[in-house]
Amino acid sequence: MYDIRTAILPFLFIYNTELLMIGVETWYHLLTTIVTAIAAMMLFAAATQGFFIVKSRIWETLALLLICFTLFRPGYWMDQIYPPLESVSASDIYEIAGAMPVDAQIRIHVVGEDMVTERVIDKTVMLPLGAAGSGEDRLFEAGLEIIVVDGKTIVDNVVFGSAAKKQEIDFDFEIVSVEVATDRPGKQWFYLPALLVLGLIIMLQRGRREKTPAAAAAE
Repeated sequence: MYDIRTAILPFLFIYNTELLMIGVETWYHLLTTIVTAIAAMMLFAAATQGFFIVKSRIWETLALLLICFTLFRPGYWMDQIYPPLESVSASDIYEIAGAMPVDAQIRIHVVGEDMVTERVIDKTVMLPLGAAGSGEDRLFEAGLEIIVVDGKTIVDNVVFGSAAKKQEIDFDFEIVSVEVATDRPGKQWFYLPALLVLGLIIMLQRGRREKTPAAAAAE
């Protein structure tokens, strides 16, 4: 049970890609990621061995696991309150593409019919936008030319060998919507309740540890 931490360790890098410096923009962001990941691993070890400062009670073990998860992946709780993405009308695709940062990826929801199998394709794909420029130029760089027909945003052409072609987007597909990141508070706010609960557990366990010698002496 105690050694299960070794089996779980690789999943840290899968579910917390910041440990691979993906999405890390500042040195203190990296430092926070490293410190909280180490703390989470140590608390997980304490929970699985059933001993922190003193022998843990069942609710304390469960609380340590919850704290461990929160320190490791605070974004999970933020996602429950604020969805990370929202769908925007495809009619705004040029404005959205033009405003995105250099080398960003645009996430689009497309629906169309496979010309060979006649199967309806309904999926969300991500396309690289490359250098800054107008939305039309950046979408063409990704391999898409689009037109608006009867209020629908339709793929008019897909450049051969482009990122759009590799995503199996085809002529006459409809771009239903564009998914953009929502403006929400930082996920690190969830560290605060986790640390408060951890402080409560430390206070309770230290109190029990201090009472143990006195009880032994009385016997």
